[in-house]
Amino acid sequence: MKFDLHCHTKEGSFDSKVSLSEYIRKYRILGYDGFMIADHNTWRACKKWSYLRDLPEYADFTVICGIEYDTKDAGHVLVVLPDGVYPSLLKVRGMRCKKLIRLVHTLGGIIGLAHPFGVRSSSAMGFKLMDRHLLEEIDFIEVFNTCEAHDSNYLAGELAVKYHLPGTAGTDAHNAQYLGMAYTEIDADIRNNHDFIEAVKNGAIVSAGGVEREDTRKSKAKDHWAGVIGYKIYNRGLGKLKMPRRKYMHRKQFGRLVK
Repeated sequence: MKFDLHCHTKEGSFDSKVSLSEYIRKYRILGYDGFMIADHNTWRACKKWSYLRDLPEYADFTVICGIEYDTKDAGHVLVVLPDGVYPSLLKVRGMRCKKLIRLVHTLGGIIGLAHPFGVRSSSAMGFKLMDRHLLEEIDFIEVFNTCEAHDSNYLAGELAVKYHLPGTAGTDAHNAQYLGMAYTEIDADIRNNHDFIEAVKNGAIVSAGGVEREDTRKSKAKDHWAGVIGYKIYNRGLGKLKMPRRKYMHRKQFGRLVK
């Protein structure tokens, strides 16, 4: 089965111009079997899909409900939890990666690094914390991202090989023009989140790749030192501001389940 495993939807991302229905329509035309929702810190699109998934017209198409979470110390990570599990805690950015890993695994999900060698302010390998011990707790690595440079994707692939982790690919699309520029082929019957989680754990991913898009003014600005520092201040500042709410929600939802 063929998937795009990193998509931002209009329903869940303010800067995305592609709706759930448009993803499904265009990916059917392109011969894909499904895609993964990966909006930042929100389950809005996933919850909308839960109302649509049983409609007859979507019976032969799979939408994996995930989230791209903004950690405090490891950039962006991709999270997939069992079907119907949407903890509101993950809507509050700024959790440390180690705690997030433990939470996700406790809930029966999987976690992967998004574009690990991409823009330093939002990619795991741009943070000192990402040492061998933490990498050994990761379940998969995004080895191809359409928005990243060739060198970044190459290094991500090398990292996956080094740690014997499955490699996925996604367009990171916010615009329809990039649909179809990344693919992940999986030797398994994927109909829901549970199937995808089991496929990753069992090493069913066959191949991942695609075509990098052209550089844009926006992408160059994000990698400029001023953009990197600015984003880190924004991300950490907002994460710290929301820390009291995050701690309260953690105690309320999970108690001492994940320290």
